[in-house]
Amino acid sequence: MIHSSIGAVILDWAGTVLDHGSRAPMAAFVKAFAHSGVTITVEDARGPMGMAKRDHIRLVGAAVNQAWRARHGHDFNETDMEAIFAVFEPLNVAAVKTPEHSTLIGGAQAALAWCQARGIRIGSTTGYTRPIMEELAPLAAAQGFTPEVMVCAGDLPAGRPAPLQMWYAMAKMGIWPASSVMKCDDTPPGIGEARNAGCWAVGFALSGNIAGLSEAEMAEASEAERAVMRARATAELMEAGAHLVVDSIADLPRAVAEIEARMAGGESPAL
Repeated sequence: MIHSSIGAVILDWAGTVLDHGSRAPMAAFVKAFAHSGVTITVEDARGPMGMAKRDHIRLVGAAVNQAWRARHGHDFNETDMEAIFAVFEPLNVAAVKTPEHSTLIGGAQAALAWCQARGIRIGSTTGYTRPIMEELAPLAAAQGFTPEVMVCAGDLPAGRPAPLQMWYAMAKMGIWPASSVMKCDDTPPGIGEARNAGCWAVGFALSGNIAGLSEAEMAEASEAERAVMRARATAELMEAGAHLVVDSIADLPRAVAEIEARMAGGESPAL
């Protein structure tokens, strides 16, 4: 079936719709590892962002395994991962409840209203677990973000970049084919999720994890500094398979228009 218009947009949450810079998990990861006597940097914590949080902790643990072995006398293992996760999740829950980490990114409300006016349906997937989202979703709803479906890390057997969350979201919404769906995300695993699901993948360069700045910090950056951040994020997201990269959700209408133009020209997300 050939479509020339986008029927649904599936959105990531942190760094895509709210929490400019995807900053809520950072301190939680650093504190959780510190609780076990191992120091990690914010850059260590940011590396696997977008993945399910248990997978994320596994990768950070592997990256700092030498320090872990020096502190604990053994390689980082599954028991260690679960211990870190047990400390991390409550810290992340507390973080997302604060206004700085739950506020919609500038332009989000207008972009969502634009989609609604065009009949474009909105769903969501996230690397956050359901306990985290049970706290965050009502705060987003109070600001007007109420996607039809919210698929969380841990809801399905495999997280990003596996396509299962996307497929589940589409199945719950009754949206098909995948080529009529656009996924927006600020991380390579989230872009991989879209590509593996057969959907259009649009990356957000300046609002997300790769740039890592709050909205206020981004506003204070010079145009030259923003250009450097944009170039770095664009390169990472395009390497992960993004069909298009824009600055933020404020650019969603332009992204839809560009993807629809490519669809009208006969292009499909599989190409």
